[in-house]
Amino acid sequence: MFIGRSRELDYLNKRYESDKLEFAVIYGRRRVGKTTLINEFIKDKETIFYTGIEGNAKENLEALSKSIFAVSEDFTDASGSFAGFQEALETAFKIAEKRRIVFVIDEYPYLANCYRAISSILQVLIDRNKYSSKMYLILCGSSMSFMENQVNGYQSPLFGRRTCQFKIFPFEFFEVKEYFEKFNIMELAVIYGITGGIPLYMSMMDENLSIEENIKTYFLGSNAYLFEEPTNLIKQECRDPAQYNSIIKAIAAGASRMSEICTKTGIDTALAASYLNKLISLGIVKKEKPFGVNNSRKSIYALEDSMFRFWYRFIPDNITAIQRGLVEIVYQKIAPQITAFMGGVFEEICKQYLWALNRQGEAAIPFINLGRWWGNDPKNKCETEIDIMGTSDNTSAIFCECKWTNENIDTAVLDALIERSRLFHYTDVHFYLFAKTGFTKGCQDKANALGNVTMVKFEDMALKL
Repeated sequence: MFIGRSRELDYLNKRYESDKLEFAVIYGRRRVGKTTLINEFIKDKETIFYTGIEGNAKENLEALSKSIFAVSEDFTDASGSFAGFQEALETAFKIAEKRRIVFVIDEYPYLANCYRAISSILQVLIDRNKYSSKMYLILCGSSMSFMENQVNGYQSPLFGRRTCQFKIFPFEFFEVKEYFEKFNIMELAVIYGITGGIPLYMSMMDENLSIEENIKTYFLGSNAYLFEEPTNLIKQECRDPAQYNSIIKAIAAGASRMSEICTKTGIDTALAASYLNKLISLGIVKKEKPFGVNNSRKSIYALEDSMFRFWYRFIPDNITAIQRGLVEIVYQKIAPQITAFMGGVFEEICKQYLWALNRQGEAAIPFINLGRWWGNDPKNKCETEIDIMGTSDNTSAIFCECKWTNENIDTAVLDALIERSRLFHYTDVHFYLFAKTGFTKGCQDKANALGNVTMVKFEDMALKL
């Protein structure tokens, strides 16, 4: 079943209808659904589909040759291969002189790493055929730093040749809703949190099992795919996986500032910065500053991927028990902490909801930026934070509080949010309260009296979009 990605698919098809040379670049982290998107796009189109392999140039040339032979009328014997990549690619472009051909090179970084001249050959062929070819070239890759620097980057021979590009992100919560039919809305939120919206991980979740059984089966089984998935991903992407794992574990345990991460891991600052930049490029870690603050010294690090947050929070400390088959004991240890884990997930869902309202013109105050703020409260002489705030100019702002608890939000939560908003000097403000379950009557009465408060229950939010 293909879900989501409608904007990407529509645009790919729009470019296909041009019937002239197109060059699309598609990239994103592993397991995010790039190849699935491409397969959906090409399902009714004549295609040369080749996937780069972690082998030498000869092996890649043989695989590429077979892909081209499969659609060429000039080759009846597909057992051999072209003399070189130049001949192979020239043949592919020749096929596209008279008819529309989609030419997909998936895992392009593998090919480019084993044959450095490949980008230069493609550049020459694109330039030579840009006014006459019906080729629709797609380069796809999971190494985001490679695709951004060596394909899209200024130093790349292919710079300026692409006609469109797509960075594929994990699904948002409201897309995950389309994937499952049996989970209720609360269960869907947890499924979204523990899979991080990654399509492959979502596809493993079983709607005929409870959330508890899904976690036990797919995370706490020593032979389960997700039991070792994060560490396997790090091994695939990073040269020194032990150091990267140490950093991720430190962040998951609460170390957020560079000094804290270095102290906890024993890695010096320069090396830690390099590792963190790599993890940021992989979409695993994010670097945050308080909303509206440009001072980099206030930056903190957090795990961007909620599946990684879940895994590193609960699995490493319990690996021995899991391997010994103590699944029930481990789950009973994890279960009371799931609500706290879901707090960050709920904040992300609320952001997605606000952006959706904004796109539809329904936000109480239109905004162009959203983020989390933390800092000093000079009046109360303490550190404080605001879950979400957004602005569009110097006069208007929204302030939001998100609570994933089974208790209704009371007046004290609204009062605290109003108090924190006064740390800023906006004259036109609106407050959003997001609750897992609901609101006390006192909170509702005060919100109605103020007139600039919107209260949103999770169930209502999920049903609206």
